[in-house]
Amino acid sequence: MDSPPVLFGVDSELGRSYVAAMQLAGEYAYAGRDTVVEKVLEILGAEATEAVHNHHNFAWRERHFGEDVWVIRKGCTPAFPGQEGFVGATMGEPSVILRGTDAPEGEALLRSTVHGAGRVMSRTQAAGKRRRGKVVKRGLIDFGAVREKLTAQGIELRGGAADEAPDAYKRLDEVLADHGDSIRVLHRLTPIGVAMAGADTFDPYKD
Repeated sequence: MDSPPVLFGVDSELGRSYVAAMQLAGEYAYAGRDTVVEKVLEILGAEATEAVHNHHNFAWRERHFGEDVWVIRKGCTPAFPGQEGFVGATMGEPSVILRGTDAPEGEALLRSTVHGAGRVMSRTQAAGKRRRGKVVKRGLIDFGAVREKLTAQGIELRGGAADEAPDAYKRLDEVLADHGDSIRVLHRLTPIGVAMAGADTFDPYKD
């Protein structure tokens, strides 16, 4: 996955193709989220009363400080005045729905906020490393203890692994506090169940 930086003009054939492919991927992501939500609602026998969609790791053409620019939000998501967004925490802590405000400090952040709490340790640090079924590096997280704690909190966990444990992440409230008045938390969503890919699921993008 290692490659040198690549720079190309957005008005070139390659640039136009890249933007078109990115936008198509964004639409695919929206459709995927809608499909998952519809299936969960069907299982629960419930109906949606509110929907919040937001991208991260995406590029937008926007106007800031009097200039038209491309804003690439790596690990963050838009938070323009009045715009709502979902920010995930960990499998054991409340996530939030927030709204961007018109506070001046928001423009300094290019009207952006985080899409999650952010990691304090890499996946390998948290879970360790195996090669051919053997442990070559022990992780810092005791996932058995994590499961017990989640059960005590009344949270059902299906799948998951040490690399996604709460202690591998920062505390979301502390991260959001650094955004000052540029955002306002509207709702806190307490987890009751978490479904994730298991530790034995191959993922070529994990570190």
